[in-house]
Amino acid sequence: MRRLVMWDIDYTLLRGGGVAARAWQAAFTELTGVAWRGNPIFGGRTDMDICIEVFATHGVTDCTPERFFVRYVEKIQACRHEFGEQGSLLPGVRDVLARLRADPDVVQTLVTGNVPEVAEAKVAAFDLAAAFDTEVGGYGTDDSVRAILVRRSLERAEAKYGETFRPVVIGDTVHDITAALANGAFAVGVATGTTSMAQLVLAGAHAVLPDLSDVDAAVDILTS
Repeated sequence: MRRLVMWDIDYTLLRGGGVAARAWQAAFTELTGVAWRGNPIFGGRTDMDICIEVFATHGVTDCTPERFFVRYVEKIQACRHEFGEQGSLLPGVRDVLARLRADPDVVQTLVTGNVPEVAEAKVAAFDLAAAFDTEVGGYGTDDSVRAILVRRSLERAEAKYGETFRPVVIGDTVHDITAALANGAFAVGVATGTTSMAQLVLAGAHAVLPDLSDVDAAVDILTS
């Protein structure tokens, strides 16, 4: 049985340098006319979930997430070059992706809270896009609940390839781990965000790494 390795993006593969958060704020204020009053917690959540919270916090009732995402994506497309300029790739990522891409028993994709266009802009900024079959990913427009994103990705992969996969989820937050476990996936935590190794273990991760700099160890875990 081949493995479907589902990668989170932010603080798992890369740091975006705050570019997306700034675009989010600008899009929200331009679209609604409401002054931004404070950042929600973005880590590990879906853009749909965050959008619902932001609207409620700011008292916005005459806008939908779908309308907002159109403006947000426009902002991202205008500043997408800034991801590469202000962000950074995390240790070991390029080598781990390359090793897994060369393995015929592995299909790599993205399961991320980002909307698809923003996910694409982030990975493209670091020349990572070729590593992923993004058609079978799970994205922040699929649902507000992250576990549903994992399910959608698995369903898409099985429909496209006509086979059953062993799902593997790798991410830096408790949300990634719980979403993996809800779908019977092998859950790998990487402590490159604000969540500690201990917290990832307590969340139920099957394996936890400090980062991906030990390429052999990371590949062994993801393919074990």
